[in-house]
Amino acid sequence: MTQMDEAKKGIITEEMKAIAKEENVPEDFIRRGVANGRIIIPNNINREVKPVGIGEGLRTKVNATIGTSTDIVDLKMEEEKAKIAIENKADTLMELSVGGDLDKIRKRILEISQIPVGSVPVYQAAIETIRKKGAAIYMDEDIMFKTIEKQAKDGIDFMAIHCSINMETLKRLKRQGREGGLVSRGGAFISAWIVENETENPLYKDFDYILEIAKEYDFVLSLANGMRAGAIADATDRAQVQELIILGELIDKSREAGVQAMVEGPGHIPLDEIKANVILQKKLCKGAPFYMLGPIVTDIAAGYDHIVAAIGAAASAAAGADFICYVTPAEHLALPFPEDVKEGVIATRIGAYVGDMSKGIHNGEKDLIMANARKKLDWEAQFDVAMCPADARRIREERPPEDPDTCTMCGEYCAVKIVNEWLESAQDIFTD
Repeated sequence: MTQMDEAKKGIITEEMKAIAKEENVPEDFIRRGVANGRIIIPNNINREVKPVGIGEGLRTKVNATIGTSTDIVDLKMEEEKAKIAIENKADTLMELSVGGDLDKIRKRILEISQIPVGSVPVYQAAIETIRKKGAAIYMDEDIMFKTIEKQAKDGIDFMAIHCSINMETLKRLKRQGREGGLVSRGGAFISAWIVENETENPLYKDFDYILEIAKEYDFVLSLANGMRAGAIADATDRAQVQELIILGELIDKSREAGVQAMVEGPGHIPLDEIKANVILQKKLCKGAPFYMLGPIVTDIAAGYDHIVAAIGAAASAAAGADFICYVTPAEHLALPFPEDVKEGVIATRIGAYVGDMSKGIHNGEKDLIMANARKKLDWEAQFDVAMCPADARRIREERPPEDPDTCTMCGEYCAVKIVNEWLESAQDIFTD
């Protein structure tokens, strides 16, 4: 049985117990969330991973994407990127390679990752078709499903399935037009296939077959947002909303089949529309976990999009998003290198943490510890509670102060030290 089947029968699995302990919530809270589809546990039956819960009432999780391109195929670098993402506490990985031996790369990342790993199977289906036949429009319907099953057998824990792009969605897109076009790679492959073959998307038409595969391996369906905007000007348009309606219907089918599913959200969206997008998704998809891609809240910060996305992540988490895909400084510019992965993970973790404070997942308990440690000029305590202790320690040690109690920002004029000393010596003055 799937995690959802077990939960519906009242069974609390070992994964649910581990997540409840990690999140400091009752075990039955997790079970009920999995049973009604508001919490998911990405864990293929063919793999043992650190259990991760994603959904309502839980800490907002962070995903890091890795993978080769057609220009840069370096498996060792992808391994390093995966390890750096894990070291910097990404909750999940997505392996999105499009260059090189795709099976070999995927299996290697699955081998070295102790956290859940996701994929986009239509990439491999399209790329193998391009290599054999010259274009993705020549994909056989069978290869789409065979690729999903192959990746499920390998142990992929969650898959982005582009099943919500259909002929009606494309009509909406064509009628309205867009400033930034269609930027989803999987969405582009499927859209081109539909137009060329004048046939309904097989992943939508035969969604029940996908459910059978997902149920067999108990991987999570990440219902992909192929119509997401790639420009602020296109946010929350008719094509995106039309696809979201379809996604809501597919969520219903997934739950009826006992298959765990989440919904992917927009990529580029202005800050003032984030809350509305989360509310709309949660309403139409009946509380399904919401996986926001970034989001990017301005289009003009190339080279610093990880900062832009951290702002979007904070607003999204605060509004009720459950899962955030990181963005690196290389976004829109190049394939991320290992240092970009680290920057992206940390920036997104900060955004998620800030958003979680706003929605009450935590109440700033760690911030209070940091405040007290700073007041006491207790540097070791500050490093212990810092989100990135090694980086904090390195920066301080690179610029050591003369007075070990202070830092080189203020030196002998440290406000905290001055106030501490004078208030301590002036106790009698303020004593009634």
